[in-house]
Amino acid sequence: MGNWTAAELAEIDAVSEIQVAGSRRDGSLRSFRIIWHVAVDGALYARSVNGPDAAWYVGVRRQMSGAITWNGEQRAVDYVDDPTHDDAVDEAFRRKYGNGSPTQSLNRQPARGTTLRIDPK
Repeated sequence: MGNWTAAELAEIDAVSEIQVAGSRRDGSLRSFRIIWHVAVDGALYARSVNGPDAAWYVGVRRQMSGAITWNGEQRAVDYVDDPTHDDAVDEAFRRKYGNGSPTQSLNRQPARGTTLRIDPK
């Protein structure tokens, strides 16, 4: 597992959306999809608002690697199932995006069961 620098994590957390893509077996990337994300305890987290059947989530889970983009930057990443900070991730989503229906959806099942930590390679 790599670690984001404090500057990288602050820059990524400052944008409202990132794009994620999973890797194919041959190493090429699937299509990028826009998602919401949060920083918690020095790590980057994301969930699938549409649960485990969302196309981007299914694609990411196949190899558990891929890339993210933000502010014109692209970084190779690993995706890791990590429910250990779920309560803090819930709060971070509320703090960052408010408590509207998209956030409420992210903070309950089935979306809550899709928590991924996104680690840089």
